[in-house]
Amino acid sequence: KHQGYIGCALVLGGVDVNGPHLYQIYPHGSTDMLPFTTMGSGSLAAMAILETEYREDMTNEEGKALVAKAIRAGIFNDLGSGGNVDVCVITKDGGQIFRNMEKPCPRKFKAAYKPFPKGATPILKEEILKLCTVESGDVTMG
Repeated sequence: KHQGYIGCALVLGGVDVNGPHLYQIYPHGSTDMLPFTTMGSGSLAAMAILETEYREDMTNEEGKALVAKAIRAGIFNDLGSGGNVDVCVITKDGGQIFRNMEKPCPRKFKAAYKPFPKGATPILKEEILKLCTVESGDVTMG
């Protein structure tokens, strides 16, 4: 349908019984398991910071500071890399997202919001799929 024009690059992290894991998943489907990784248009500048300063024995705070520094490098060396720093920390107890931890390049001017009028985009087809059925009780996640 989309003739290969849609892709997704992912960084996937988590903790299981064997410890923490970090994966890089490329749009064409290959994967890497790495101690640190970067993806996106500012990834070369960010990777330079991580390759220079990463250590195995970093504390959570040192890790957050290093990731923020790497993201800032990506922001300042690539016009398409956004303007704020978001960091996610994943431990065996769960994940915590630090949104807008830093805003090194805040917008000076913001365009006025002008919504499209209702009916401007026609709905060609609407289909609702029922993907699962809960037969009884609550569903709990591990």
